[in-house]
Amino acid sequence: MCAVEYYTYEDYTAWEGDWELIYGVPLAMSPSPSVHHQVIAYDIAFELKLHAKTCEKCLILGEMDWKVNDDTVVKPDVVIICDEPNSAYMTKAPEIIVEVISKSTAKRDEKTKFKLYQEEGVKYYIIVYPDDLKAKVYRLENNQYIKEGDYTHEKFNFEDTHCQSAIDFGSVFKRFR
Repeated sequence: MCAVEYYTYEDYTAWEGDWELIYGVPLAMSPSPSVHHQVIAYDIAFELKLHAKTCEKCLILGEMDWKVNDDTVVKPDVVIICDEPNSAYMTKAPEIIVEVISKSTAKRDEKTKFKLYQEEGVKYYIIVYPDDLKAKVYRLENNQYIKEGDYTHEKFNFEDTHCQSAIDFGSVFKRFR
């Protein structure tokens, strides 16, 4: 017989280090992201802020806890949240989530979080592959993610969000070409 331990947000708050909690299962977020990963995440956040600079309803954040429910807490690399109360964590689905793939989290980002974000109603999910200098953009339509395309040099405009924004992937990946 195999016992599977189940954890909650209360347990999560007592842990040291960087963790995520998905469906009651703790997942370590180590090692720390590479410089390449961090620069790309920062540049994406900068692009989103640059194009949504007149919006006062939304915030662009990096690695902020999103408490989905009592047994699921994730830390997306970059998010846009709108009309979020000021608290220790996000309480509702971000409009846009960006995950920059690391070897240690690729499967989680491509499968588990893909499904979670889709179920929770995140309008756009962007998975960035720093080694390939490519981003896959997904848009939620009828509760399913539809792939908008693969982006390497192009600009993508988010038009059906509270604050219209964009990411110029040519600019994001430029320093690594």
